[in-house]
Amino acid sequence: MEESLCKQSPCHPNFKLSFRKKVRDQLHIKPGQKIMAMPYGEHIQLVPVKPAKTLRGLLKGREINMDTVRDKSDRF
Repeated sequence: MEESLCKQSPCHPNFKLSFRKKVRDQLHIKPGQKIMAMPYGEHIQLVPVKPAKTLRGLLKGREINMDTVRDKSDRF
């Protein structure tokens, strides 16, 4: 990861976060897009939520091994 992408961002008093333009551009984050925040030990993992339509055809032609599919209890 580039050094310029590893800068600190302020957490505003109302707990809003802002991302630098380079990060937004690299991750294709648009205004109003939802971002999932998941606690990970003492860190927070932020993942942009993509519309289901963008996932269409993702597994086309791939074999799915049911032994590696997560159970419902393993999901977030």
